[in-house]
Amino acid sequence: MELKKKSMLELQRPSIEEYKQQPKMPLLLILDNLRSALNVGAAFRTADAFGIEGIFLTGISAQPPQREIMKSALGADRAVDWQYFEENKAAIAAAKAKGYKVYAVEQTFGSHSLEQFVWSAQEGIALIFGNEVKGVDAELLPLVDGAIEIPQFGSKHSLNVSVSMGVLLWEMRRQYLGR
Repeated sequence: MELKKKSMLELQRPSIEEYKQQPKMPLLLILDNLRSALNVGAAFRTADAFGIEGIFLTGISAQPPQREIMKSALGADRAVDWQYFEENKAAIAAAKAKGYKVYAVEQTFGSHSLEQFVWSAQEGIALIFGNEVKGVDAELLPLVDGAIEIPQFGSKHSLNVSVSMGVLLWEMRRQYLGR
């Protein structure tokens, strides 16, 4: 079979209005003081791709509309619901008030390795992604229900936050669909 790229029409993507009306996976991203607006934009684009409920931005994380967010979000910042919290602890409290379990995506003692983590898709989940240099704020760890760690095998100790989001959201979508 000859491979041929699909056109935008053949991809049959919904409009922003149609996307907003579609059912969403009960998953929130909490972006804990991300320094890069490009990473924030990538979060919106990834959230859109996997059909998650929304994004909570905290602290210094850039907020739409901003040029660098729009540059990497490619319009997803208008499709994905978001909310800003000055304090990261308030974002956790808001997720828990919705009945969501909250997990830090961080390397901790007692973390769940991603390949062993099981999510009951009947309950909502919020995933905290931390600052590009400092990771998830250590003061938040006593407030969460656990931590999820992405196994790594190279000499570096971390992945770019936007890459981590893609890995986690792919796995959560896989589990949500029951595969």
